[in-house]
Amino acid sequence: MRFYYRYLQVVVRFLPIAIALLRDRRRFVLFGPSRSVSEAVHRERAERLTETMLELGPAFIKVGQVLSTRPDIVPPTYVEVLSTLQDEVPEETGGDPFTVVERELGDVIDLETVTPIAGGSLAYVYTAEYENERIALKVRRPELVETIERDLHVIRRLIPPLAFFANERQRYSIENAANDFEEIILDELDFEREASVMVEIGENFADDDRVVVPDVHPALCSKRIVAMEYVDGTKITDDDALADAGMDATEMATLITRTYLRMGLIDGVFHADPHPGNLAVTTRGKLVIYDYGMSQRLTSQEQADITALYRTLVRRDIDGLVNVLIALDVLEPSVDRVAVRRVLELVIETLEGRSVITWRAIITELFTMLHDFPFRIPPNVMLLVRVGTVGEGVCRSLDPEFDFLAATRSFLVDHGFIENELEALIEDMRADVRRSAPAVAGLPARIDTVFGQLERGELVVRTDPVESTDGDSGTGYAVLSSAFVVAAALLSFQDALFAAVTFVVAVGFLLCYVRAR
Repeated sequence: MRFYYRYLQVVVRFLPIAIALLRDRRRFVLFGPSRSVSEAVHRERAERLTETMLELGPAFIKVGQVLSTRPDIVPPTYVEVLSTLQDEVPEETGGDPFTVVERELGDVIDLETVTPIAGGSLAYVYTAEYENERIALKVRRPELVETIERDLHVIRRLIPPLAFFANERQRYSIENAANDFEEIILDELDFEREASVMVEIGENFADDDRVVVPDVHPALCSKRIVAMEYVDGTKITDDDALADAGMDATEMATLITRTYLRMGLIDGVFHADPHPGNLAVTTRGKLVIYDYGMSQRLTSQEQADITALYRTLVRRDIDGLVNVLIALDVLEPSVDRVAVRRVLELVIETLEGRSVITWRAIITELFTMLHDFPFRIPPNVMLLVRVGTVGEGVCRSLDPEFDFLAATRSFLVDHGFIENELEALIEDMRADVRRSAPAVAGLPARIDTVFGQLERGELVVRTDPVESTDGDSGTGYAVLSSAFVVAAALLSFQDALFAAVTFVVAVGFLLCYVRAR
């Protein structure tokens, strides 16, 4: 009964927005022409949708966060507004987490020192005294698992009617997003996993005194509690937070960008929720990162593929981008590569026509333009997209002129993932030479063979007549002249003398052609 009541509650809350969106496609829902709606109306609807997800609780907040990375499912305006969704829900949602602290840590810490400091969609955060040290406790809400499982069941039941009204492309994306969403949220409910990720990231940044990852207290951790060092900091976007710490806004934005790029491309384990509530600055100007529930590990192959994605985007390598999207399972291996290439060329042309290019613009344009092809965004890629879009938003809120892509390119160059412009040109030339070297190396022998055949009268060039048997007697000379011109051009990379001799032969055949004409 509780399930059906919840299902009805969710349907009633979303129905007005759903009908409005359907009427945009068909004025009378099932038939009729489409209608044009202003940007302001779409933004108002997106804000209403965001509020509805906040009110419906943790599972739907996570749905909104996932949709903020899926421009293939929702329009760009909705992506932008949904990306503001943070884990802020009423305190009473999911029960009182203090009861979990009492049950699991009542004999270890002094409960009178426990003080609430923050609440999220899945957990509540307290501070407490432990062994003469102030620690932080992230505590999962006691009734959360049951609530999440019920809402996941509701969401699964909502997929068929959504798919019925969606076109074929959107149906494919919706079904894949639903499966991936469950994987993401179930990972977030695993607090033991979160604690292990914190330890790993902390070890990776042990040599960087600019970044603070709270130390974990393993003895106090469990499936419902992550116990960690309490690190005091000011929210990164608070007025005067950076000025009070003696930190320049551009410097902090650059540090955030390089920190997250290092996590994903070098370390292979990353924090995937860099919204302002999870980032702080200490009085000494250090970056503090909180809440590792939304995080992910990458295999070495995934790291290589993600690095290749950045590389191909920065260098506008269309063919390389197609290969990377297939390697990441975004596109099917059987996809029409020629058609995809044309679309990606159009994406690059569209972006280069803009005065300001952002990561969000690239991702939105890329996935929007791929709408004619069945594609999915795997969970790892989805979280990396979220890191880029949310992180870029934070950086630009600190410094409106911050160039996220320039900072990314600088990082890739510094760590040897891509070359600078001159090195890239030289590398391209080297690649061309390597590809042509076998042919060039064999040219002298081939030329000697051709000369021998010419001397013995063994070289015969035949051309099939096109319309009549009276062909052009000079065609053979023209073909030979062209062939030796190409040979001379190739030989110029290896030996100037051979190139000169070959060119003279080409001129000779050209004179023969002129004489024959």
